[in-house]
Amino acid sequence: MTNTTELKKSALTDRQKDILQKFAALGSLVVLAFIFSLTSSAFFSVNNVMTIALQVTSIALLGIGATCVIITGGIDLSVGSVLALAGVIAAVAVKDYGAPVPLGMLLGILTGTACGWVNGVCITKLKLPPFIATLGMMLIARGVALQITGARAVSGLGDAFGELGNGSIMKIMTVGDDGFPNVSFPGIPYPVVLMVVIAFAVAFMLNRTILGRYIYAVGSNAEAASLSGVNVARVTTFTYILSGTLAGLTGCVLMSRLVTAQPNEGVGYELDAIASAVIGGVSLIGGVGTISGTAIGAFVIGILRNGLNMNGISAFAQQIIIGLVILITVWIDQLRNRQ
Repeated sequence: MTNTTELKKSALTDRQKDILQKFAALGSLVVLAFIFSLTSSAFFSVNNVMTIALQVTSIALLGIGATCVIITGGIDLSVGSVLALAGVIAAVAVKDYGAPVPLGMLLGILTGTACGWVNGVCITKLKLPPFIATLGMMLIARGVALQITGARAVSGLGDAFGELGNGSIMKIMTVGDDGFPNVSFPGIPYPVVLMVVIAFAVAFMLNRTILGRYIYAVGSNAEAASLSGVNVARVTTFTYILSGTLAGLTGCVLMSRLVTAQPNEGVGYELDAIASAVIGGVSLIGGVGTISGTAIGAFVIGILRNGLNMNGISAFAQQIIIGLVILITVWIDQLRNRQ
């Protein structure tokens, strides 16, 4: 009887720990928002909230892919470079070859898919460590993007190319007394809609499908998963393909926002993606993580940057602060794993 009671207490304690870990990032998000709302009256304005949401989309989309990869026990350092290559391919297809904008965007996304597939093959077939395989792809993709463009930006893409990154839904406009239109509500940007839809889709895949259970199983114990009939190589490759595809989509969205393809775009984005996942509770040793946690982690980074900008903190100091946040978060993750 005593042993049963102790087990129940232990289970309750573990459950409480899981709840605390899951909502720690959310608590940090609320605290940051509260602090910055006190330091700047414009922080909670509609325009600034939409600005934060737009800034977060890139981190969140890349973070979703990073989450799936890290859950399997891997890492993807190539997404920043793949992002740039995908955007360049889309822009070159539209400008130099006269492809319709949707087709150009599709080619960019498929470029990301192909890069992710190569990463997966190098890791599962050639048995390269994920760090080395994706580091190699990071250099190759960036080099190809620079080679294609001659290290110059691709501009003059037209308004249609900028629709994906700059368009919005539910925009409300009224005509003022002077006869000119006034924007009452700027609308929800297309990138934000994409982020929400993809986040829900991938969360459903992880939590409600057999593939999702396989991804967690591979990260928890690849050998045991293999003995249970899971095709570890196929599942692992899928996560890298997903990461590459989302990097390709992010590249197209970013270049569309700029209406210019920059081959140097996306430098350091892979670190933001990994940071958002880790802040959101994804364990670097694999087997643990949620998309909702990663989304919260992305907003933590986005709000931190936005609030620091509004308070006139230099970009260099921002790097130091975000670096400290990442170090503390990983340290907490290590403490959790030891327990």
